[in-house]
Amino acid sequence: MQENYLAKWLNNELSEAELEEFKNSDTYATYQQIIDASNALESPSFNTEEALAAVKNVHLFNDTKVVQLNPFKKFLSVAAAVAILLTGTYFYVNSLDEQISTQYAEKKEIVLPDNSEVVLNADSRLIYSNKNWNANRNISLEGEAFFKVAKGKRFTVATEAGEVAVLGTQFNVEDRKGFFEVTCFEGLVSVSFNGKETKLPAGSSFVAIDGQIVTDEKQNSIIPSWINAESTFKSIPLKFVLNEFQRQHNIIVETKNIDTNLLYTGSFSNTDANLALQSISTPSRIKFTLEGNKVLFYAEN
Repeated sequence: MQENYLAKWLNNELSEAELEEFKNSDTYATYQQIIDASNALESPSFNTEEALAAVKNVHLFNDTKVVQLNPFKKFLSVAAAVAILLTGTYFYVNSLDEQISTQYAEKKEIVLPDNSEVVLNADSRLIYSNKNWNANRNISLEGEAFFKVAKGKRFTVATEAGEVAVLGTQFNVEDRKGFFEVTCFEGLVSVSFNGKETKLPAGSSFVAIDGQIVTDEKQNSIIPSWINAESTFKSIPLKFVLNEFQRQHNIIVETKNIDTNLLYTGSFSNTDANLALQSISTPSRIKFTLEGNKVLFYAEN
């Protein structure tokens, strides 16, 4: 067989004589099996448009885009953003109320925007609006504070139990759980309690215990005793005295077999815990045991 018969056979270029001779060769059968198997194969489907779109997407993804910015415009954009941020922060900060608080065994002196002075007793909190102070001299109080109010517009102290209003004076307000007391040391104080208004001239006090108004008491001092590190009581239930001791000395108070509603008259030191314990226990005829940061008041059988 001629060597070029295979190529001519694949191209259908063999003559009849050459084709007959090629078919009689030993290699024809093998070549014919290859041709038959190839014809049985199916080519995969191919979507030309989808393939072209995929190639374009890859090209766009790999391309690097560079956008030129005007440096001055970029600076203006950053400056505007900073200005907006600072303006927002200013108005937010100025809209917040001032909050001042004290812990156990702590006092703080505060000067308000109108130069009014406040001394905040232990375990107390005072809130007011610094921004609107000139228009409304309003304070919220939890605990006890002594006020020296500068003359001016109406000055109010709001507590959970009642409200106190003055124009310019010196007074003390205490609002604890179950105990509300207002004492006027100078000028005139108006106290609103349970919808009733009471006028307090200098030297008088308004006291309410467990929601009940107690007879007004006269005061001989010019400032509250706690300003001078001493807590004073006159016919006050013992439970309020013990609570005040705990606040002033940061010592946990526990009681056993004693009537905490018994009335107490006297005073104790806010700086000397041992002396204070003696001042409370002796007139009340009770005992106490002090261990670390805890004291137990008890009555002997």
